[in-house]
Amino acid sequence: MEFGYFAQVFVPDEESADHEGYEQRRLLDNLELSVKAEEFGFKYVWASEHHFLREYSHMSSPEVFLAFVAARTARIHLGSAIFNITAPVNHPVRTAERAAMLDNLSGGRFELGTGRGSSTTEMYGFGIPHMDDSKSLWDESIREIPKMWKEGFYSYEGKSFSVPPREVFPKPTAKPHPPLWVACGNPGTFEKAGRMGLGVLCFTIGAPSELAKLIDVYKEAIQHAEPVGDYINDNIMCVTHLCCMPDRDEALELNTHIKMRYYQSLVYRWLNTFPAPDFVPKWPDVMPEPTIDELKAQVEAGIIAVGNPEDCAHVCEQYEKAGADQLVVSPM
Repeated sequence: MEFGYFAQVFVPDEESADHEGYEQRRLLDNLELSVKAEEFGFKYVWASEHHFLREYSHMSSPEVFLAFVAARTARIHLGSAIFNITAPVNHPVRTAERAAMLDNLSGGRFELGTGRGSSTTEMYGFGIPHMDDSKSLWDESIREIPKMWKEGFYSYEGKSFSVPPREVFPKPTAKPHPPLWVACGNPGTFEKAGRMGLGVLCFTIGAPSELAKLIDVYKEAIQHAEPVGDYINDNIMCVTHLCCMPDRDEALELNTHIKMRYYQSLVYRWLNTFPAPDFVPKWPDVMPEPTIDELKAQVEAGIIAVGNPEDCAHVCEQYEKAGADQLVVSPM
C-alpha cells in the first residue's frame, strides 16, 4: 500500500480572528507539509478544489498550489483531488492544458483526479441549475479530455461545450497521458469508475471494514473496464485523519481540542451531496469534540489514525486488508 498527504486548507474563523494573515499561513503550512511528505517517503500529495466554502477549504486553485509543490520537490506525485471538470466551472480545454503543463513541469509526476463538485453552494455559484446536471457535465468532459492530449487537431460539438478545430498544447510528457481518477462516495459511483477504468478517490466516511464492500464493487467492475483514456488505472485511494506521536496519551488528548468535530460539522454544512447522519446537528449547531474514549474506539475501528506509531500502523493495516491501494492522511 502506498501513502499520500492531503492538502485541504481548513481555515477556522476563530483562529483567523485572532491571528492576522492566518489564511496565508494555512496555505503555506500545507505547502511545507507537502514538501515534508516527500522527505518522509510518501508517494503522493493531493490538493482539493473548492469554491465559496468558508472555513472548510480555501484551496480554490490546486494547479497553482501543486506547481509550487513541484518546484520544491523531485519525486513525489502531484494529484488533483479534485479538478472540477464540469464545463461551467472549468472549461475542459483549460483542464487539459493545465494538467499537461503540470505534467511537463514536474517531469511526469502529475495525476488528474476529477469530479463534479460536492455542494449546491459550488454548483449554483457557477450557474449549474441542478445537482443532477453535474453528472452529465462530468461524463461529457472526462471522455473528451484524453482526446485533447493526442497529436493533431481536436474538435467537438457537445451539449455543455464545443470546440472548433484546434490544437491543444502542451502535450503530456507522461505516455500515453497522466493517470485519470474520479471522486467516489457510493456503490454506484465505485462501479461506474471501475467500468470506465478510472482510479478512485474514496471520500466515503466509515471504517475500513465498511469501505471494503465498496472496494470489492470497484475491483469487480474494473475487470470488465472499457477505459475512457488509453489505459486502465486500477487504484483505490482512501483518506483518514492522522496524528502520530511517541506518547499515545498525548496524541489522544491533543485530538480532543483540535476542532476535529467542528471540521466534520463543516463537511455536513457545505457538502450536501453527503447525507448527514441523524446525530449531526443542523448548522450553526456543531457536534461536540470527541472524548478520549470515543477516539480510542475510532482508532480500534480503523476510522482515524491517532496515537503512537503502533496505533497508527494498526489502522494502516486495516486499510490494507480492506483492499486500499493507497492511504492518504490529513492532519486537518
